[in-house]
Order: sequence, then C-alpha cells, then structure tokens
Amino acid sequence: MAFPDRIERTVEIAHPPAKVWAALTTAEGLGTWFGNKATIDLRPGGAAEMTWDHGHRAKMRIERVEEPRIFGYTWHVYGLPEDDPRRTYVEFTLEPAGAGTRLTVVESGFAQLSGEAHAKAFGGNTEGWASELGELVEYLDAA
Repeated sequence: MAFPDRIERTVEIAHPPAKVWAALTTAEGLGTWFGNKATIDLRPGGAAEMTWDHGHRAKMRIERVEEPRIFGYTWHVYGLPEDDPRRTYVEFTLEPAGAGTRLTVVESGFAQLSGEAHAKAFGGNTEGWASELGELVEYLDAA
C-alpha cells in the first residue's frame, strides 16, 4: 500500500488576490501570520527563512513565482534530521472568487517517506496547514 503523497487545502478568503499574495510572498506577511520573523528573496532559486520566538526555523528555496497567481517553494520535511536532504514542495494557487480569493495550498513529496517518518511528517503538516491557514485569514482580516 502506498503512503499518501500530498496534503491539499482550499480556503475562501474575503480579500482580493493582491492582498493575499502580499501576505504569502513578503517578509512582513510571512513573519506575521506564519512565523515571528521572515526573510524572502522572491525569485526562483531565491532563499526564504522563517523563525519563531521559541527557536524553530524553516528554510525554504523559492521554486515558482507567477504573480499574482502561483507561489511555490521547497522546504525541510518535518520530523527528519536537519541534515536530511529530502524536501517537500509547497504550492499556493490564488484564484479570484467574487470580491475575494480562493486559495489552494498543496504540499507534496510525502511518498518518499515510510513508516514512522511518514506518519509524523504527514500528520504534523496536515494539522499545521489547518492551523496556519486559519492564522492567515485572521492576519488578513485584522489588516
């Protein structure tokens, strides 16, 4: 039996795509709703990093930038040792939906894991995306 490879979540956001795009692709946006501080070089091959006050850090490599519709990056697999080279790919797709935006996030690459590593990464990120997308909506609503 194969392990699930992808997590997909879609959320309707009552803000225009340009505002959602800025929340996803700027240091100010990422460092507010996703982490506590962020840096980003918004170009394919560019680096991004988010840090949290509790010491956690996420380093990303920007893979795809098609403003204002698609933003994608690779990052370290949750639960694996820091020096493990495997990564998952995260892609945000923004579509106008009335006066707002339909945002879909897909994280793929979990099939490269097995057993306990897959369970930890897939389960942790499934819960994580539900929480983080809620924080994105709260950030946008407060702005």
